[in-house]
Amino acid sequence: MEKIMKLIDTHCHLNKEYYENVETVIKEAVSDNVEYLIVSSCSPENWEENINLINKYKNVYLNISLHPEYGNEEIDYDLYLEKMKKIIKSNSKIIAIGEIGLDYHYDNTNKDRQKDLFIKQIMLAKEYKLPIVIHTRDATKDTIDILKKFNIKGIIHCFSGSLETAREYINMGFYLGIGGVVTFKNSKLKDVIKEIGLDSIVLETDSPYLSPIRGNKNFPKNIKIIAEYIASLLNISVEEVSKKTTLNVKKIYNIEF
Repeated sequence: MEKIMKLIDTHCHLNKEYYENVETVIKEAVSDNVEYLIVSSCSPENWEENINLINKYKNVYLNISLHPEYGNEEIDYDLYLEKMKKIIKSNSKIIAIGEIGLDYHYDNTNKDRQKDLFIKQIMLAKEYKLPIVIHTRDATKDTIDILKKFNIKGIIHCFSGSLETAREYINMGFYLGIGGVVTFKNSKLKDVIKEIGLDSIVLETDSPYLSPIRGNKNFPKNIKIIAEYIASLLNISVEEVSKKTTLNVKKIYNIEF
């Protein structure tokens, strides 16, 4: 394999409920040239655990949010949003609000509450001048309609849509999070990547989900498999994929990794 300068996993879930030894998972990723990991902490039950993680590891950063599924629950999510504000104020390694958005896949009976939670978290991100990470499932039109109302940037997590949808997000200033799905045999994402190239993508694993090794639990170290696959798809070097996607991450988060 060619020498890789730097890889960043922009979206993973590193909780003890998924991995027996999170420290080993991080070390294995670093050994495979994954220099930085951005953890998605989208459940209040995991906030404290994930904050401890970013305090312990210099190369781990955090996105924080209430997942869209909380819009389906009869809870006072405003209380959680107030708690989020306090956490953001006291943690400089929280670099985005996410994953937030709309998910109608399993339950589309609470669309208004999901939209309300989505908008409130966008406004929170704007208040703290943070980018957002979007989770959208079976809700593309509503997601785009809401995003058009706000001048805000970020990442479309686990993008798997059409070329037309990709361009619509890109024209709004969003980057596409590309993960293991691109390697799947029947994925149409390959054609999208061939058209848009590297300018508007970042790499993610969504560990422990969506492994490029089908049937297996996913790990952040597998980001190199995704990078290698995209390199072969575009007929370029892995180093070029690494350089460009790392630069894209820096632009989104406005941090010098």
